[in-house]
Amino acid sequence: MPDQLAVSALSLLAALTWGAGDFSGGIAARRADIFGVVAFAHGAGLVVMLALARLWHEPWPTAHEFLWASAAGLSNGVAIAAFYRALAISKMGITAPIAAVITAMLPVIVGSAREGLPRSFQLAGFALAMIAIWMIAKPEGGDGRPRGIGLAVLAGLGFSGYLVLIRYGGSSSAFMPVALARFSSLLLMFIIILRNRRPWLPAPGPMWIAITAGIFDAIGGGFFLLAAQRGRLDVAAVLSSLYPASTVLLARIVLKEELTAIQKIGITGALIAVPLIAAK
Repeated sequence: MPDQLAVSALSLLAALTWGAGDFSGGIAARRADIFGVVAFAHGAGLVVMLALARLWHEPWPTAHEFLWASAAGLSNGVAIAAFYRALAISKMGITAPIAAVITAMLPVIVGSAREGLPRSFQLAGFALAMIAIWMIAKPEGGDGRPRGIGLAVLAGLGFSGYLVLIRYGGSSSAFMPVALARFSSLLLMFIIILRNRRPWLPAPGPMWIAITAGIFDAIGGGFFLLAAQRGRLDVAAVLSSLYPASTVLLARIVLKEELTAIQKIGITGALIAVPLIAAK
């Protein structure tokens, strides 16, 4: 398969699995402690990635890769906790696109610094993204902005950092760096849980949903890293950032979420902005 086609296919697979994982995680976070949900999700992801790394006989990362992957895990741990909380308290169709647009930006900046400045289509994508975020966050009926917007922005920043850091932590393998990232984020969750000193263990139902979310999330991370290794970081990142499409679709089908007309336009604009940013 030609590299460009492979990069696109792998990135879109990452988007699909990440979107399904986010939907599952948001559902679990509505019924259990957020840090317990993330702990089970990333614990499951750690097990899956270690199994895949062993199956593919991947080497143990170098000290340099270990540090990058561990830092990626810390960034992702904060991001996923914020994102699951945003999905739990607000409409998934609003918070997911906001996080996605912000997720795409730092990898584009880093990729441009390493491989050339963005073209006109990418600049148009940035402008459209900013307008889309404003439309999505527009107050509903004068009641103030929708809940979870700040958490969605924080999640986007954390995910954006994760995509850059995990790329540098995955120069020689794909599954082991994701496993290391899951391990460091899992440690972070347990530190927070111990400091909070409150019940965190999910009931069986939310626990299994969290585990499902973690498996989808980890597999998506593997797809993304494989894509970034074969092509440009910014292209892989922005195509992977289409993950809200599956999240929004699942929320519409399963939860029957309804959006205002202007928010629908904003969501459409956000989803259009991502491939524009990737245009070459």
